[in-house]
Amino acid sequence: MLAIAGGKGGVGKTTTTLALAATLGDSRRPVRVVDADCDMPDLHTLAGCDRKPTLATVGDPAAPADSPVPAYPGVRLVGAPTPGAGTSTDVVAALRALADGDRLPTLVDTPGGAGPPAVEPLRAVDAVVLVSDSTPQSLLDAAKTAAMARQLDATVAGVVLTRTRDAPEGVPDLLGAPVLATVPPASQPLECAGVWRAYETAARELGTQTII
Repeated sequence: MLAIAGGKGGVGKTTTTLALAATLGDSRRPVRVVDADCDMPDLHTLAGCDRKPTLATVGDPAAPADSPVPAYPGVRLVGAPTPGAGTSTDVVAALRALADGDRLPTLVDTPGGAGPPAVEPLRAVDAVVLVSDSTPQSLLDAAKTAAMARQLDATVAGVVLTRTRDAPEGVPDLLGAPVLATVPPASQPLECAGVWRAYETAARELGTQTII
């Protein structure tokens, strides 16, 4: 299970989650995406599908484990719990249940920041892909996320740098992880061929690490 994480909100974690899953998955080997951002859930909106089922229904025999994303064959989605339906502890338990279930490759879209909602999903994953833009503050926030992940024994597989064509000098040293890809600026990222090429590069780099 792979978390898509970063300290700063609005840098493209959700886009990265969906694009990586769409690049990695196919009809024979689908990839699951999970929205663990209970306060600002938007993975289902970006994917253009229903929010249900959610993490709150994981383990319920009457509910499906996930739902297909029609726009992206090979991607299946689990939405964030609706308000009042679960806590961060429930999220951790649900993620662990998914990991112990059908063993489907799973990417988890995590909240930004350094508080409990951002930290808790990292307890349930094997590895983390950081997402950051190229600004110094965003990179410092990503470094804090990397440190948290390592404290929780999650491997930091690398960083996807968004809204830039070139990686600033010293990023691998700052984060202790390689740059998987640089994603060019685009007003509609998922409609831009250059953006998809960047995520294909990131997927290949992850493949060399046998993360997915």
